[in-house]
Amino acid sequence: MKHVSFERYLILYVPWVLALLFQSMPAVSYLIAWLGSFFIFFLVYTGRIKPLPTDRTIAEQIMRPIFIVQIIFVGYMACSSIFYFLNLYGYDNFHKTNEYLLVDQDKLALVAQCQRYYILGHAALVTGMLIFMKYPVETKYYIEKEKMANMVLIMALIAFPVSLFFLNVPGLTQFYYQLNSLSFIAGTLALAFAIPLQKIWNTIICLVLYCFNFYQGVISGYKEPIIISVMVLGLFLYPSYKKIVLVVFVPALLLLFVILPKFAATFRQNAWSGETQADEATALALDAALNDDSKDGTNWDFLVNRLSEIDMFTVYVQSTPQNIDYYGFQLLKQSAIVLVPRIFWPGKPITEDLVMERVYDAGAVNRNSQVSAKPAYIVDTYLSGGTFGVFIGLFLYGAIASAISVKAEKLFGGYTLGTALIFTGLFQIFWRGLSFEFLINSVFWGYISMLVIAKILTATKILKEI
Repeated sequence: MKHVSFERYLILYVPWVLALLFQSMPAVSYLIAWLGSFFIFFLVYTGRIKPLPTDRTIAEQIMRPIFIVQIIFVGYMACSSIFYFLNLYGYDNFHKTNEYLLVDQDKLALVAQCQRYYILGHAALVTGMLIFMKYPVETKYYIEKEKMANMVLIMALIAFPVSLFFLNVPGLTQFYYQLNSLSFIAGTLALAFAIPLQKIWNTIICLVLYCFNFYQGVISGYKEPIIISVMVLGLFLYPSYKKIVLVVFVPALLLLFVILPKFAATFRQNAWSGETQADEATALALDAALNDDSKDGTNWDFLVNRLSEIDMFTVYVQSTPQNIDYYGFQLLKQSAIVLVPRIFWPGKPITEDLVMERVYDAGAVNRNSQVSAKPAYIVDTYLSGGTFGVFIGLFLYGAIASAISVKAEKLFGGYTLGTALIFTGLFQIFWRGLSFEFLINSVFWGYISMLVIAKILTATKILKEI
């Protein structure tokens, strides 16, 4: 791939600079920063900064970080704030409810400031991703193509019981989540293999696994597992069935975004109270989501306050550094503590408690409440070092995601096993990001797990040296 001059990367920061120049006009500054993310998407996906990998079609490399991680992470972080912005101007379900509403200018200025951090973070993220995006990868191993589908299915079947083992070993539950995610991705990828190959038994087994995972997502009470289940299957099937995926999966995802807020709220209300069994709560929630005409604002509230975390970000910007100084390296030190498995340190501080301390200190949540409100990754970068912290933190985020994907493809013989299976299965946390302690712990041990799995596959000659 040809060398890319450093000056090209500077173009990514133009929206941030323009938004800074218009900061005295908060609404204009916000819109420049918000639209700037779409400008960056355009620059990246047209190859104007650095040519995209040409070893596969776009559809066949969609799980690489420059595509899936950037789209989901930035979409959630930066693009979703538009609903909060509209809400400030008195919009409800895209209809202005009060023509004479006076916009809170102080709040608007804070929102614009946070959006400027978002666009700076987006530019830094892409810079890191592109610099470390080195495809095609010179692989060390390969797997015979005719064995690929069966191997992926076997991995799904093995990873699930192994994950249950870790769930029942005190101090090692963090490995349960990684292997459970790997099992789900492997099963979904195996299903995407089995259908076009017309492998009947593989298809049946994979459908059972997929339905089981989907059901687990439904009774979890959360929206994300359900959306991910549908989206991942669509992405894996897309290279083989482009038209069907566009006709079926895209409307299905849009429908889920419409009905899931009401579904999840009703399910939690019934199931989490302990008065209703999961199946009955699911039926009640589904009925409420499909038939409720009360217009109680659940969906709009979800778009404004749940899909976007900008409201919480404004709280941290108000408190730091005015009332609470920047944390510097403190959050990284806490992350290092979290890396030690509890089985070796039973008295290790509880990760949730470490994270929630800064939430309480900022006044984002009352200490007496039972609410968990962990800061987003970009918030932790801001709390650590302000503007410079955002730049460095998001650059490293993009660089590490790309570097791990490249390493995975090198170890596992290319994109299919390396990125689509291992990277997506073990490092799905990159899609959304979390507080430093949770993210760094998950990525570190995910990397160790990746090396262990590679060693097992090479020792058993499933992966053969070139």
